[in-house]
Amino acid sequence: MKSFHKSATTFSKVQYCIFHHQKFSDHRRFSDQFSASQSHRTIPLDPKEIALQVSNCANLNQLRQVFARIIRTHFLQFYPDSFHYNNISRIYTRLNSPTESLHVYIAMCRAGVQPDNFTLPIVLKAAGQNLNRTFAEQVHGVSIKYGLENDMYCESGLISVYSKAGLFNCARKVFVNSTDRKLGSWNAIIGGLSQGGRSKEAIDMFQSMMRDGFRPDDVTMVSVTSACGSLGDFNLAVQLHKCVFQAKNPERSDLLMMNSVIDMYGKCGIMDLACKAFVAMEDKNVSSWTSMIVGYATHGHFKNALEFFRKMVESGVRPNHVTFVGVLTACVHGGMVQEGRYYFETMKIGYGIKPVLPHYGCMVDLLGRAGLMEEAKVMVEEMPMRANVVIWGCLMGACEKYGDVKTGEWVAKHLIEMEPENDGVYVALSNIYASHGLWDEVERLRGVMKENKLAKIPAYSLP
Repeated sequence: MKSFHKSATTFSKVQYCIFHHQKFSDHRRFSDQFSASQSHRTIPLDPKEIALQVSNCANLNQLRQVFARIIRTHFLQFYPDSFHYNNISRIYTRLNSPTESLHVYIAMCRAGVQPDNFTLPIVLKAAGQNLNRTFAEQVHGVSIKYGLENDMYCESGLISVYSKAGLFNCARKVFVNSTDRKLGSWNAIIGGLSQGGRSKEAIDMFQSMMRDGFRPDDVTMVSVTSACGSLGDFNLAVQLHKCVFQAKNPERSDLLMMNSVIDMYGKCGIMDLACKAFVAMEDKNVSSWTSMIVGYATHGHFKNALEFFRKMVESGVRPNHVTFVGVLTACVHGGMVQEGRYYFETMKIGYGIKPVLPHYGCMVDLLGRAGLMEEAKVMVEEMPMRANVVIWGCLMGACEKYGDVKTGEWVAKHLIEMEPENDGVYVALSNIYASHGLWDEVERLRGVMKENKLAKIPAYSLP
């Protein structure tokens, strides 16, 4: 606990870092302008009216206009209350502008307005949105200075932001040192571990929560089912589905929770149970349909995946970019080249969705598996972004399958540049040469591997 409790001297240094470190120079400029604008008083505005205007802002342009009016009329000098700063910062965070939200917090500190238990959760959420690790640590110091570190919302906010920043030890320390742990803190640590790829730890934490007598809610179950899906544990999936029924709240929508159940069953390969859960849902959204399509496609049931996509379109649900990843994956598993081209163009022209790396990866894999090496090569060359190792690897596998020496050498050159210590590239290229009887080239590659001290990793079986 000592590592978290900072003295007044340390805290003053933290504040100095906030205002003078180069990373926060834009905050300083904003605050200076803000303070300067407060030097001339005008007739105050109605605080209720301003608060309502801020809360009703539906986009950033509206909020910036209202905030400009607040600065121009020196409203916050007449009403230097944390509520108004919190309200503005909260809406900036809600509209996915964490930097501007933090600007408001900095201005609040410079104005001498003391943060309260509503301020810090908002600031921590903004810090989590832009993964500002330094700012999160500094806000933690502020929470200790004002005795807010055990506030349930501050506590869960600290756990969440530390987890998002990959500081799981810090997140655990906040959790363990809690004197009055609430469900929100359990949800924060379980969600942080699940989203951070620590699925087994998330499940263990969930079991500890149950042993401590806490009843999970829908937020808990979304995180836990996601962790279970990553583990692919069939028995655990069935048990968690029972917990989902217990966690249902008739006063709240269970759409997100049921979508996570479908996704869990899909990742575990239990598509019959995923389908039952899907059919039982009263309301379905794009995520519900997409989870089914991706689940079927991932496990090779390409006909089911494409049938679900057809039904989705007929039901009037607009697909998103993840939906088309599932659809194109289905085409890959089914070897459906013409259909893949059709859906790729439909995505771009029919729905105005700009292809990203996974879409191009599916198309390159589809064309490569069909032996259309030249078309796959053109696809890679014309991509608006740089191909990653996965795409090059798919193309290399296709070259090995069809014995394409020319394209194989071209692919190998790029793969070696990206992963010079990857022996698999040399082995694949050697196999291509061997299939054409180019034994001199095979020997040359073996010499290069010896010179670079690369060795083929022996195969092994998992127990």
